[in-house]
Amino acid sequence: MSDRQPLPGTVPLLRLYIAGESPGARRALANAKRLVSALDGRVHIEVIDILATPEVAETADILATPTLSDDSTDPPRRLIGDISNIAEVLSYFGYSRKDIAS
Repeated sequence: MSDRQPLPGTVPLLRLYIAGESPGARRALANAKRLVSALDGRVHIEVIDILATPEVAETADILATPTLSDDSTDPPRRLIGDISNIAEVLSYFGYSRKDIAS
């Protein structure tokens, strides 16, 4: 898999689908912040609460939370569940391990 190369001047966008203020949602949010930090802000994560906007989840075919999604691919590349292993998450979405902050 090749390293992800966004267009010049753009920041890659991932979407994190969560369900309210559950413990799983809070963990996913904390891990999303770690992911952004690991890439020194070179990725943006949009958080979508499916309880507040169920129509968005339905349109995106989200069946479980938390789900981290890269909708720039067709079909979207999705990781469902635990995203605490930042190295594995970055690898899954095509970011080089050299991008990981120590």
